[in-house]
Amino acid sequence: MGLYLKYLLIHLKSQMQYRTSFWLLSIGQFFIPFSVFAGLYFLFERFGQIKGWDFFEVALCFAVIHMAFSLSECFARGFDSFSALVIKGDFDRVLVRPRSTFVQVLGSKFEFTRVGRMLQSVFVLIWALCSLPIEWSLIKVITLLLMITSGVFIFTGIYMLAATMCFWTVQGLEVANIFTDGGREMAQYPLNIYHKWVARFFTYVIPFGTVNYIPLQFILGKTNGNEWIYMLIPIIGSLFFLPCFLVWQFGVRHYRSTGS
Repeated sequence: MGLYLKYLLIHLKSQMQYRTSFWLLSIGQFFIPFSVFAGLYFLFERFGQIKGWDFFEVALCFAVIHMAFSLSECFARGFDSFSALVIKGDFDRVLVRPRSTFVQVLGSKFEFTRVGRMLQSVFVLIWALCSLPIEWSLIKVITLLLMITSGVFIFTGIYMLAATMCFWTVQGLEVANIFTDGGREMAQYPLNIYHKWVARFFTYVIPFGTVNYIPLQFILGKTNGNEWIYMLIPIIGSLFFLPCFLVWQFGVRHYRSTGS
């Protein structure tokens, strides 16, 4: 973690050398998801609700997913841009250093301008929470925090899988966008509005349902059951990160260098 924090500090200092550019990019990132949220607003303005979900309930779902995505984009950007390391042969240097390849790639790039996207999600989250009649308890607060944390782990895991594909083909990253950008767009709505096979896939294979749907029902009081189980569901979803890490390790072991 000490090495990771050094990486983070170096990248922060380098990006703050051009502060005007940094803040302009951050403002731009603030408005990128704004159009998506505006579309969400006008959708509910026209139809009122979707399968029993009203605007502020879906806005809470939207905020959780976009906050998790922005945090993952900020701190796991090294895996998202990993193909450049392989193409240029720079990953060979990573391999000869006496530190974990995971930490080095994770710390190879940070996108602090994603703070703009995260800020917008925070505003939507606060607005939704202030507008919903939620009976709060300590378990519900912890569940909400775990939902965001689990989302970060899931998105980071998908980035790792995409990075692992680069050991065999550098053209495979677009496929991963189906599950990162596409997953983000899909998971900003409750899963029960989709076909059953879609909901099952994004619950049991890529577990966005453990972030945005099952625990969300508990927080909103739409379901009954053991509170502790609902609190643990996001933790179970974050275990998706473990097989992704093992696949990454498998790819590293089978990497054959660029030969340059």
